[in-house]
Amino acid sequence: MNIDFIEAFAAFMVLFAVIDIMGSIPIIVDIKAKTGKIESAKVSIVAFLIMLAFLLIGEPLLGVFGVDISSFAIAGSFILLFLALEMVMGIQLFKNDEQGSGSIVPIAFPLVAGAGSITTLLSLKAEYHMINIAIALVANMIVVYIVLKLTRHIERIIGHTGLHIMRKVFGIILLAIAIKLFLSNTGIELGTANNNIH
Repeated sequence: MNIDFIEAFAAFMVLFAVIDIMGSIPIIVDIKAKTGKIESAKVSIVAFLIMLAFLLIGEPLLGVFGVDISSFAIAGSFILLFLALEMVMGIQLFKNDEQGSGSIVPIAFPLVAGAGSITTLLSLKAEYHMINIAIALVANMIVVYIVLKLTRHIERIIGHTGLHIMRKVFGIILLAIAIKLFLSNTGIELGTANNNIH
């Protein structure tokens, strides 16, 4: 089956860096405050299924709907953009009809199973055996589950004022990430955009 734990660990580290669940903690805590709770198991399972689907059938899956990876990434960038605006401006754009409804969007997608994670999986297929990538993916989803389960403790440690400050700071960072994701998948260059303004 070509199981190689060194190879699996290397793939795990790449995915861990791209998913960056630790960096998403302020966003997750903010969503939890609005929706009431985060369904850790649901997020982990849905994110895993999304990424596994792309690992197994990749671009042909999007091709069925006439969508390419870039279009998928742009769609994710809009969700991140609106989420960032909520955090920075203190407004509500996402309407949550029930507690925990924020678990799937935007946590499972695009925060965990985002365009970066999906394109990384597709690129890893050219370098590592499928079984080792699958092991790395499962290990990362276990980490995601643990972090999501610990958000209550993290929230208690940081405190209300700390969360408010982190919400604004990470909102701006998330806004920058959304813009970068959009620009990189539309082929627009900032230098060109600046020249057009003048």
